[in-house]
Amino acid sequence: MKDLKYRFATQKDVSLLAKMNQQLIRDEEHRNKMTLLQLEQRMSDFLRTKYTAVIVSSGNNDIGYALYREELEWIYLRQIFVKSEMRRKGVGHKIIGWLKKNPWKDCQRIRIEVLVGNLEGVSFWHAVGFKDYCITMEMDNQ
Repeated sequence: MKDLKYRFATQKDVSLLAKMNQQLIRDEEHRNKMTLLQLEQRMSDFLRTKYTAVIVSSGNNDIGYALYREELEWIYLRQIFVKSEMRRKGVGHKIIGWLKKNPWKDCQRIRIEVLVGNLEGVSFWHAVGFKDYCITMEMDNQ
């Protein structure tokens, strides 16, 4: 996959990003129940505040995105998504590599959160160089 292009998202991209985010939520089996309209509003808020999104395309097709924010000591990568038909082709690796060489080039540390049931995601993150650091735990109080 050599022809990847990267562009920084604007408010005009909110609908596209929300649709991909909705698919990410389904793929991860996340318990987020937000509607597409709610996801659009949240994405718009993200882009207006501390977050930056990069949209990745191949040819004329938008195939994924990354959403992150810069903190004092690290980059927090909130979301990364690659369309299912483009997975297992090195696209995710290339996105991480591009981010590290470009907008994140001066950053010392990158943090992510991964759902423990998302075994494919955990495997991907290990493959691109992330190491386990902590476990966040929760309990229903009902």
